[in-house]
Amino acid sequence: MKMAAILLVLLVRLLLPCAYGVAASATSTPPPLPVLPVPSYAQLQWQLSEMALFLHFGPNTFTDSEWGSGRADPAVFAPSALDAGQWARVAAAGGFKRVVLTAKHHDGFCLWPSALTNYSVVASPWKGGAGDVVGELAAAARAEGIGFGLYLSPWDRHEPVYGDTVAYNEHYTGQMTELLTRYGDVEEVWLDGAKGEGKDMDYMFDAWFALIHQLQKKVVIFSDAGPDTRWVGDEAGVAGYTCWSPFNKSMVTIGHIIPEYSRSGDPFGQDWVPAECDVSIRPGWFWHASEKPKNATTLLDIYYKSVGRNCLLILNVPPNSSGLISAEDMQVLQEFTEIRQTIFSQNFAANATVTASTVRGGLGNQQFSPSNVLQESIYSYWAPEEGQTSWEMLFDLRQSSSFNVLQLQEPIQMGQRTVKFHVEILVDELWQTIVEGTTIGYKRLLQFPVVESQFLKLSVDSARADPLISFFGIFMDPFSVTYSLENHENPSLVNSEVIMLRTDHSSGNKSTATM
Repeated sequence: MKMAAILLVLLVRLLLPCAYGVAASATSTPPPLPVLPVPSYAQLQWQLSEMALFLHFGPNTFTDSEWGSGRADPAVFAPSALDAGQWARVAAAGGFKRVVLTAKHHDGFCLWPSALTNYSVVASPWKGGAGDVVGELAAAARAEGIGFGLYLSPWDRHEPVYGDTVAYNEHYTGQMTELLTRYGDVEEVWLDGAKGEGKDMDYMFDAWFALIHQLQKKVVIFSDAGPDTRWVGDEAGVAGYTCWSPFNKSMVTIGHIIPEYSRSGDPFGQDWVPAECDVSIRPGWFWHASEKPKNATTLLDIYYKSVGRNCLLILNVPPNSSGLISAEDMQVLQEFTEIRQTIFSQNFAANATVTASTVRGGLGNQQFSPSNVLQESIYSYWAPEEGQTSWEMLFDLRQSSSFNVLQLQEPIQMGQRTVKFHVEILVDELWQTIVEGTTIGYKRLLQFPVVESQFLKLSVDSARADPLISFFGIFMDPFSVTYSLENHENPSLVNSEVIMLRTDHSSGNKSTATM
């Protein structure tokens, strides 16, 4: 009996690996080395969130202003129906994974009861001076399962010590400490370099950054120059057609950027500082009764040019003077959500058969299999054998399909790698290039005229290191303006985004049509 039991144990040990489809003697292939720089944990979570909702709210909301003077009577702050829960619900329903509130704008009015000033909600009639907008939104965000962030303006047009560098930096760090120690996790702190006219004022940014990271372990800090995320360089929500997360922070300072550098990043950058694209749903940043929101297709275009260019989109949706997000803004956000769901709910490559020129560890290695790119996750990916000079993936959709949007993703935890790529379709036994692109990063979305094919080929033309692809998808967008090849003079093509249709053959290029 004892010998039989020993034999049974040995048999189980031999058969168990086979039950999982792995030979008993097989060993795992290690992943390739990351290409530096790479994101921190907080930066990675920030990037995965894709979109944030910005909330500009304060006395400006009630005085029809954009930049308050700091002299408005606190009594003007009197929302009749403020509901931070509504703000958070709107954000969550729209796919925004975090909210960022203007806890203090340039006017110096604080939306929380700061012990360091009397210019706050305490001096307002709202809730008899016992209200706390920051606290209510922090609780509402937690209830909806979304992240919480804050903007604390360095410029304070009310505070008497503004202009005294030491005194005001102490004041500012004191208010920052209040915000970061009272309300639980804060996932983003937003800063800019705005300064008062005629004031000799130096902001001690390095001290501020150290304090913020000391008090909040999950936080990313946004500014013109990072340290964690950078301003893209415009307030239109549009990133560069080429957009690298690697960046050299030493090239810019807060308040003094090189616009093209901020838009595009730097393939030779030593720091990981991805770009954040800010834009308002309305012409202004604060709510004004006379203004109307952008429509849903405009927001979709911004989405393609921000999230679809390796950035995070932070969309400002300002609450109105009642303290609610306006019904017309909510309607646009709902339409924006619905059209994204319509487009991206059907990936025509989802059931494709995928092959690649090489696979790390051998063509049969499932760990880095080309089929990994059909799973929408950055944590599984196709990896080629090392030392190659060209890289290709072939997709058989199993049936002919029509599409006009390409989505690619890289496992950015391994570094951003792809420099240039193109995608072809097989038409009448000829490979036709339908789109060319530069940089992928976390997510790349490219639009082109509607095409139809069963077979596609992705070619990476150049890369900083062996390219890694984590997702490949093709979709149909019926909402955006589409261009036929006859519309080559269409003025709506922006910057260097040129859609190409090039026919290739084994004997060389037979024709080239450029739109």
